[in-house]
Amino acid sequence: MPFTLKPHEPGLGVDAESTSYLRSHVDTGERWVLNFGPQHPATHTTLRLVLELDGERVARCTPHIGYLHSGFEKLGEHLDYNQYVTIVSRMDYLSPIGNDIAWHHAVERLFGIDITPRCKVLRTIMAELARIQNHLLCVGAAGLDLGAFTAFLYAFNPREKIYDICDFVSGQRFHPDWTRVGGLMQDLPDEEKFKWLVKDFVNRDLAQAIEDCEKLLNRNRIFIERTAGIGVISKEDAIAWSLSGPMARASGVARDVRKDYPYLCYADNWDGQGARAVEFKVPVSADGDVRARFLVRVEEMKQSMSIIRQLIDAIPGGPIDSFADSKMTKPPKSEVYGSIEGLIQHFELIMSNRGWKAPVAECYSAVESANGELGYFIVADGGPRPWRVKVRPPCFINYSVMAKITEGHMMSDIVAILGSINVVAAELDR
Repeated sequence: MPFTLKPHEPGLGVDAESTSYLRSHVDTGERWVLNFGPQHPATHTTLRLVLELDGERVARCTPHIGYLHSGFEKLGEHLDYNQYVTIVSRMDYLSPIGNDIAWHHAVERLFGIDITPRCKVLRTIMAELARIQNHLLCVGAAGLDLGAFTAFLYAFNPREKIYDICDFVSGQRFHPDWTRVGGLMQDLPDEEKFKWLVKDFVNRDLAQAIEDCEKLLNRNRIFIERTAGIGVISKEDAIAWSLSGPMARASGVARDVRKDYPYLCYADNWDGQGARAVEFKVPVSADGDVRARFLVRVEEMKQSMSIIRQLIDAIPGGPIDSFADSKMTKPPKSEVYGSIEGLIQHFELIMSNRGWKAPVAECYSAVESANGELGYFIVADGGPRPWRVKVRPPCFINYSVMAKITEGHMMSDIVAILGSINVVAAELDR
């Protein structure tokens, strides 16, 4: 069930006069144009804002999606259903392993594949670690952009432990490319060590990082006055602009794909024997401003901690691949190098067109990523690769509201507003 965060407390230096920058003023008519980004460090990535300024007040903001022309969607037409995972992990590069899970979740729905209970638990744990990985950087950068460098260090340093976990399960720190159709690229090298790594991170590093950030920022007068009442989005506007994730929930929209369209361990009967879905709450705020989006992300990390704790000691046994004995999966390297049958199977899957043959169908499937609804629309023509792939990236949708919520604010507020949206440039790529 969703629960509502407390509204801004009185007595913290926040009042209507100090936070409402939208009150009427005299427009002198003398305006000048300023490029904010792509080289500005506060834009974080490659996006660009063209600001039309009346003094230091933003009269008009024209957002541009930037210069990262990677052709992510087009590449989906040239790579098969397993190979394309190397591309999707580069979209939201703040939490790459979450993209892997989202892509193959959509592919498995297209094929009608139900993955094994062990695979569901492992994917759920890593999906929540990816959410934490993303939120830590956003929360830390919220302080950094406004001058609180210490908060950035508190939040950024624990992310290294998540990279260590990704490296442990996949062999790669930054772009794991970990999932496969119907399963994972490999099982855990050492289950007990995996549990220790996750527990140590959640119970020690993450818990301390959240506590430190809250103590430093939650009642910090400067941080509050720079974020409370800034970049307000009403509930009606959030719905009208199709916002999702913390952007929508901070404006009172209690929507979460994990609750509304459950998948993995967020759904009942995930183990095939009636196992109940993991329990967690959806944090919601009615304030709709930069500070509310910060608080929602912090609370979501706490809920992710709860989900991980529910699952880490309940990892079931069994295979991680739904097609463990099928010719549709790559054989172990020992068989590739040690037997002619393994070599032929590997060749057919990698070098020939005898890989996955999809049904002639269309499919849309989405997950709740750190920034909102991340969905893939796949059009299959029966071949080994998609005929068309269309991505519904949350950052692209959320970024569209930038012009509306910045006009009338001071130029210095642009940094706080942009950081609260948490735009990842690779998801803007068209």
